[in-house]
Amino acid sequence: MSKKKGKKKQAATDPNERSIAENRKARHKFNVLDTLECGIVLVGSEVKSLRNGRLSLDEAYGRVRNDEVWLVGSDIAEYNEASRMNHDPKRPRKLLLHRREIRKFANKAHEKGFTLVPLKMYFKNGRAKVLLGLCQGRKLHDKREAIKTADTKREISREMRKRSR
Repeated sequence: MSKKKGKKKQAATDPNERSIAENRKARHKFNVLDTLECGIVLVGSEVKSLRNGRLSLDEAYGRVRNDEVWLVGSDIAEYNEASRMNHDPKRPRKLLLHRREIRKFANKAHEKGFTLVPLKMYFKNGRAKVLLGLCQGRKLHDKREAIKTADTKREISREMRKRSR
C-alpha cells in the first residue's frame, strides 16, 4: 500500500490578515472575472480610522489615470482625535500596483462593460490592502438566476443535514 501525498490545505483565512470592510453588494451586482491584491497610499489619520473599522466601499470604484490606478468614492470617516490634521473622507486614493499589472487591468477595464471594483479592504502584516476585482455588470435576469441557485443550494444542504441526524 502506498500513501498518496497531496498538498496541504491552506487555512481559509490567513492569521496575518484582518478584515476591515467587504463590498458584499459588488458580488451581487457584478460578475467578478479576475481579482488582484494591491496596496493603498494613506495618511496617518486614515490608518487610525481604518483600524477602528470606519470605512465604506459601497460607491467605490477604480479608475486608471496617467498609468496609475486610483480608488474613487470610498469613504474613510474622519478620525476624531486628529483635530486639524484630519483627512478628506472622500478623497481619491492611489493604489499601488506593478506596471505590468496596471497595463493588464487597464486594457481590460477599457473594454465595454468592465469596471474595477474594490471587493474587500484588509490589513495584511500591518499594511492596508485592497482586493480589486475586474467585474462585468449583471443583468436583472442574471441576478434572479443567481439568487435562485443560492436558494436551491441552501435548501439542499438543509435537507442533507436533516437526513444525517
